[in-house]
Amino acid sequence: MSRYPHSQQWHKDRFQNPSHWPKRTGIRDVLRWQLGDRPARDHQFVPPLVENDGSLLRANRSDVSVTWIGHATLLIQLEGLSILTDPNFASRMFTIRRTAPPGVSLSHLPPIDAVVVSHNHRDHLDEASVKALGPDVLYIVPLGLAGWFVKRGLRRVVELDWWHDHTVRANGGAVRFTFVPAQHWSGRGLRDHNQSLWGGFVIESAAARFYFSGDTGYPAAFAEIGKRFPDIHFALLPIGAYAPRWFMSPQHIDPAQAVLAFGELGARKLVPMHWGTFQLSDEPMAEPPQLLREAMGTESARILGLAIGETHWSLQGK
Repeated sequence: MSRYPHSQQWHKDRFQNPSHWPKRTGIRDVLRWQLGDRPARDHQFVPPLVENDGSLLRANRSDVSVTWIGHATLLIQLEGLSILTDPNFASRMFTIRRTAPPGVSLSHLPPIDAVVVSHNHRDHLDEASVKALGPDVLYIVPLGLAGWFVKRGLRRVVELDWWHDHTVRANGGAVRFTFVPAQHWSGRGLRDHNQSLWGGFVIESAAARFYFSGDTGYPAAFAEIGKRFPDIHFALLPIGAYAPRWFMSPQHIDPAQAVLAFGELGARKLVPMHWGTFQLSDEPMAEPPQLLREAMGTESARILGLAIGETHWSLQGK
């Protein structure tokens, strides 16, 4: 077991959220939820989906773009770099099948320069997906997670603590990746609980500023992120996997809280993610975007609701 006494989030033998944030539910609550009276899975749901063969993305060398591939996997293009978030191209999560194929297949992606990983949960870090991306990619990951990549032959990896950053220079410009706090936890098995950190990323250059939250509850540090990084062009925020609230609220925001977070961030556009791909929780699959629009009210035009596979092209992030 590694130790990280230099990190403010390391306490005795594991990482922790700040003490004043809501406490996560325990194993008894997991069993209560899993063994309780749960709604049937919606096997008829089909998410919004558009065809994308990746040809325009592969040809792009300068324009800012964001593409929803599914769940928390998005492709951001900035300063000629192609950046993936939380890569998961798997057809299933254990027994839970994907509702639609990835919006852009692995084989149709442009060459990927960097991958950011918010935390090590399997729906956000799929082993087969990163192995397919290969060793030439730069992986930017939370403190404590680099060893997982190195063991798999992926040695171009940078670990970051909260508020630490790494800059990649390319095509005469620079993209800075800052790891920022999120209200969540980590673990892939029974013996690695909170042995690596979790968080989100601010990804920015002179052209545009993106915020990618990863998984998070509320209130987290949205207001502080907004203060440190004013004028975020695109806030990539989760809106699904929120029910039941008594269980999910410390770790996953719901659509109304996504609107609160968006306001605290001071961002221009809200890009919904983390819904409609895997049925991981109890809310109806089609409900999250509906509740998001209701919560946004008269500001709903600021929602940039992408279909799986859809690309938004943005000159200078506007």
